[in-house]
Amino acid sequence: MKTKTIQFDQVLGNASTDKRVEVLRAIHQSGSISEAARVNGVSYKAAWQAIETLSNLAGMPLLDKSVGGSGGGGAFLTPAGLQVLQAADLLAQAKAQTLAQLQGVSQGGANQVSSMMGIGIRTSMRNQLPATVADIIQTPIGVRIVMALADGQLLCARITHESLELLGLKKKMPILALCKATAVTIAPTIVALGQVNLLKGYVSRVSRSKTDRQVSMALGPSIQLAGFLDPTVSVKNKQEVMAAIDESAVVIALGV
Repeated sequence: MKTKTIQFDQVLGNASTDKRVEVLRAIHQSGSISEAARVNGVSYKAAWQAIETLSNLAGMPLLDKSVGGSGGGGAFLTPAGLQVLQAADLLAQAKAQTLAQLQGVSQGGANQVSSMMGIGIRTSMRNQLPATVADIIQTPIGVRIVMALADGQLLCARITHESLELLGLKKKMPILALCKATAVTIAPTIVALGQVNLLKGYVSRVSRSKTDRQVSMALGPSIQLAGFLDPTVSVKNKQEVMAAIDESAVVIALGV
């Protein structure tokens, strides 16, 4: 039988900016899920979600199943959980050394560094848009994150309260807005309906194939948005168009 290995590249992909690994670390130090939640400023539910997500990414359990009751007492990490913490420490040391080297570059170079936050992310989503958190609106059923793109347009995403806690989102924080090209509808004119983002730009590329409705849309000099043309219309290069993206289709990512 083939021995399973921990998927470190998955479980630690965003460890430097996500509270999940810190929740894991706090459980190891305190032996309690509730205490780990308290010291990290998240709910007990969010702490459990963090462990479940990390275990899924690692491909094996990181917390022993024989945990305590509602208070979470008596929790301890599996050998795989301990290895994940050791790997996280090694990555943190390597990152600190790299950042120390980068701080010696010119101001122009430093600005370029901030624009490379998405390079370490592997995803099937074609659209990865650098943005900053403009507002955080909490509602009884979730949280609406308002993001400002480089060209000044706003893009919204809806996440859970637990995700807000674990990501540690704050106003003015740099993030990445992700969405699949299939979630983007492009047309010359679109009427706003419900919880749908509307962005304006112009066509930068149109597929030559009659059966391929993919379109690239420029939101500014440095932002490209991939989507699919509404089947009832046609467009040409440089034409002004709009893009519609449901708020629930937008995913928020933090740089590695």
